[in-house]
Amino acid sequence: MANYGLFGIFVLTFLSGTILPLGSPALVAAASMFVDPIPLTIVASIGFTLGMTVNYLLAYKLGRPYVVKRVSAERLDEITRMWDKWGLIVYVVFGFTPVLPVELLSFVCGLLKTRFATFLILSFVPRFVVFAVFSYFGQYLGIWIGV
Repeated sequence: MANYGLFGIFVLTFLSGTILPLGSPALVAAASMFVDPIPLTIVASIGFTLGMTVNYLLAYKLGRPYVVKRVSAERLDEITRMWDKWGLIVYVVFGFTPVLPVELLSFVCGLLKTRFATFLILSFVPRFVVFAVFSYFGQYLGIWIGV
């Protein structure tokens, strides 16, 4: 954190927003022991949302063959069935639940050509809330353990 600070958080959350499983909420909690939680939450949310936007745009432009290379056909069909049944509610629930792979849903949004503004709002707001909770949790955990 001393060397890379918020820029490092941005890069790591951007990568987490793509398909790399980096555990961004835990990363934010750990970083909050060393960085002010407000800018941390903002930077992490923007980085993660931009990473998911890459998934969205690639799926939007390249279609199903590209998505099936990144996500198995079975997994994609499972997610699409869930999407058909629940729609954008699934995206919000996944966004607010730190352990669910919301970044996979960004492929579905791109594939199904969800309105871009809707996608951005539903990507940013839930992760902003999650990152805010984790950054304050991490800060208090750091105080508690003496970091």
